Amino acid sequence: MVLTLFGSALLLWCAAELRLRHHLRRHGIPATARVVADGEPFGEPYGDTYGELDSAPLLSYTVLPAVGIVPVHDVSDGGGTHLVRAAEAVLARPRGTTPLRRPARLVPGAIVQVRYDARRPSRVVLAGTEILPAMGSDIFWALLGTGALAGGLSLFASLLAH
Repeated sequence: MVLTLFGSALLLWCAAELRLRHHLRRHGIPATARVVADGEPFGEPYGDTYGELDSAPLLSYTVLPAVGIVPVHDVSDGGGTHLVRAAEAVLARPRGTTPLRRPARLVPGAIVQVRYDARRPSRVVLAGTEILPAMGSDIFWALLGTGALAGGLSLFASLLAH
């Protein structure tokens, strides 16, 4: 029963994650992000004081919220006030990037293209030429889920046969 539940939950998670990433790459809002070093790295005992070895980089980018219009005083326009959308800085990790080592092009300070969800700006994926080949890990997790589900169902069927 445990294998069946684990396999089906894993397959459901894989399908939801693939759908989310595909939707964000097609319908997300494009932005430019900067890879930043982690403030609290997990690899500090291993010599990774700035979080450069974490496989999923921390990205910093600016989003324009759908609401949040603020008045801005413009001196160049004779002292008039304009309504402008307030920009919001977001720190997030991209979805679907779980390689064992971080690629060399994603070092802290690098500029990358991303797409984010307007309703939840912390949901972000890498876009353009920065798309990491996630197909290998997606296939691995799908095969693991399928194997666990098949194993659980076969054990369950053999239990019912006796």
